[in-house]
Amino acid sequence: MSMTQQAAPAVDTPPAPGQKQSDGRTRQRPLALRLLARPEVGVFLGAVAVLVFFLFAAPPVRDGSSMANILYQSSTIGIMALPVALLMIGGEFDLSAGVAVITSALTASMLSYQLTMNVWVGVIVALLVSLAIGAFNGWLLVKTGLPSFLVTLGTFLILQGVNLAVTKLVTGNVATDDISDMDGFSQAQKIFASTFEVGGVNVKITVVWWLVFAGLATWVLLRTKYGNWIFAVGGNKHSARAVGVPVTFTKISLFMLVGFGAWFVGMHQLFSFNTVQSGEGVGQELIYIAAAVIGGCLLTGGYGSAIGPVFGAFMFGMVQQGIVYAGWNPDWFKAFLGVMLLGAVLINLWVQRTATRR
Repeated sequence: MSMTQQAAPAVDTPPAPGQKQSDGRTRQRPLALRLLARPEVGVFLGAVAVLVFFLFAAPPVRDGSSMANILYQSSTIGIMALPVALLMIGGEFDLSAGVAVITSALTASMLSYQLTMNVWVGVIVALLVSLAIGAFNGWLLVKTGLPSFLVTLGTFLILQGVNLAVTKLVTGNVATDDISDMDGFSQAQKIFASTFEVGGVNVKITVVWWLVFAGLATWVLLRTKYGNWIFAVGGNKHSARAVGVPVTFTKISLFMLVGFGAWFVGMHQLFSFNTVQSGEGVGQELIYIAAAVIGGCLLTGGYGSAIGPVFGAFMFGMVQQGIVYAGWNPDWFKAFLGVMLLGAVLINLWVQRTATRR
């Protein structure tokens, strides 16, 4: 007998008509589990529950003007929560986002007023400053390898001190001067802080910008190469670099997107109130991060969406204003915030395990 035998060719038996071939590794999970694996589904259900709760607990919420006010409060959080969410999907977060908003507004206000220039000059310079702050955070992060917590905590403290010290030095006060009578103010106000009427209800322009930015961020994440890079560097930056993803560019650009968001919200605050308090912004970075986390973004990176933070920001606006409309003590807002954050973290953990379970 020969020491070697030729194996007989395997004969594949085709599946019977109407049957799907399965090797046991691609078993399709129920539709409900596949939907829950989406990062925005949990927060959507939570937002609906919070809305229904306050519709009964606070009857003024049912009024159109009240809902417009809730959407406005949500939009001022949501515009910043979007770039913060993209940064978190990329595996980092920014503790300087709150004070960076005030830095942008202070820059535009003081530059325009003290030098008696058209306010658009201050707006453009403020944009450059905000982008530079984001670029610095990203550059320092990739060059040193330090955690984003330490890098942006340092930036947070620097900006907080600079905001107060420079404002007092330039204006002699803790707030900037009123710029409402300066050239270009009315045009800038139309873009950043105007109001339009819908069905007899006044709606802030920030609500429109919020939805536009959310749509744009969703398209970038799901339909562009840059979106793939964000998920890749958030999942594993070393593996991403090995397959050709420009990790340094992606990280720095994400921090610059946060800078852009800080600039936009800062301009809204400036042209809404005509002046800026230099000590504001502290603590807002936690609101932005919490809205992103409640929206389904994981602190470990590589998972999330742009739609989820929209619902997360809406929940914040709904709770913040709903407590007032219900006549409750507004101090309860922080308690609700903590409950929502812990609940979101636990739900996201469960969703992540469900999504990876075969």
